[in-house]
Order: sequence, then C-alpha cells, then structure tokens
Amino acid sequence: MESNPNSGNPSASVCLQESGVDIIIPPCDLWSDEPPLESDLHRDQIELLLACLKWYWQNRSDFYASGNITIYYSEEQITTRDFRGPDFFVVKGCENYPRRSWMVWKEGGKYPNLIIELLSNSTAKVDRNEKKLLYQDIFRTPEYFWFHPETLEFAGFRLIAGEYQPITANETDWLWSQQLELFLGIAKGQLRYFSPDGELISTPEERAELAEQEAEIAQQKVKKLLAKLKELGVEEEENE
Repeated sequence: MESNPNSGNPSASVCLQESGVDIIIPPCDLWSDEPPLESDLHRDQIELLLACLKWYWQNRSDFYASGNITIYYSEEQITTRDFRGPDFFVVKGCENYPRRSWMVWKEGGKYPNLIIELLSNSTAKVDRNEKKLLYQDIFRTPEYFWFHPETLEFAGFRLIAGEYQPITANETDWLWSQQLELFLGIAKGQLRYFSPDGELISTPEERAELAEQEAEIAQQKVKKLLAKLKELGVEEEENE
C-alpha cells in the first residue's frame, strides 16, 4: 500500500496499487459542496420545513431530513462533479444522525423518498426540467415538489409507472404527500405542512406563543371568576 498524501483529509479518497493497477476507494465521508442559498426567504423556508417535520416526527428515528447538502449518487461522478444538492429532502428507513452529505453507496443505495426544490429566477428552468428528469429517472424519488418563495408557484409530482404525474390539489389547494402522510400547502407566503385533518403543523415558536396565549386566557378566566365570587359575597380565603 502506498502512503496516502491526503491522510489528513477525512473526505479524501485512498489509492491502492494491486498488480500495478490503481484502485480508487471512494471517500467515506464527503463534505457537502453546495453554493450559497439564493436569499433569506430560501434559507428561512428550508429551516421551517426541517423544524416542523422534525418536531412532528420527534418520536421516530427511522428517517433523515436535511436541506442544501450534496447528494453523491455515483463514485465516478465525484471527479466529474456531476452531483446534486436538493434544497430539502427526506429519506425514510435509515438511521437518524447528522451527516456532512448524503452518499448513496454508503447508505445502502437509498435515495430520497421526497424532494422539494425552492425555485428562483436563476434555477427555475433547471428545477423544472433537468432536475425533474434526474429525480424521476435516476433517483426514482417517489415525490417531487417545487415552490417559489417569491412568486408562490407551487407544484407536486408523484412517480407512477416510472414517470412523474402531477398531484391533484384538494379544495384548499393543498397537495397530499403519501411519503410524509401530510398535506403541503401555502400559508402566509410559506410552504407548510398540514395534518390529514387539516391542522397546521406548528413551529416551535408558534407552539410557545400558543401556550403563552392559552395561559393568559386561563389567567383571565380565574380573575373573572374571583371577581364574580366577590360580587356574590364570597371572599377568597387567605392561605396561612
């Protein structure tokens, strides 16, 4: 075995020589290689999707959800840089732990079950065409959605007989995701999850705000009850 000049780099590949033939062993932990996000709207949308799904699935450990990290799907394509980094994706049936990237050959050949791309003026054409074909023909991802944070363009597709078919919206213009068992729809200019019963899947901040409002309402009810008792001549007993 020759010494590896990249031994200090955990993402570097290792080269072995066997009978004079170089054998390249793919790196085992590649760093993501994605460009910066288009805008704050795109970053906030990814964080929103991640936070809500991780809370909703907090009791599950059989999935991985991430955003704007690279999916390496072929050892050969590492050198040609022919890889993709969806804005948001979910893989089911895998261990849930932090990763630097998603390497298909390292993950038992698993590709995303669901992908969401966030459109922008510079990426929309690629997302609607080239990436759609890649996710359909190579990834075989069961569901693909795209959403434009500025124009609010929203569409979804489900893989049927090897081809993406549009998902029909319900009466509220939401699209059902079989992979998540949730609706996806627009609320206040953002793409959100909704339960099968139509309940909005809240963010941690929204849940905290709701709890605070409920506590305040309960406190007001207690004050009104004490005031009513006082009117009726019933004084509150002091605790000794």
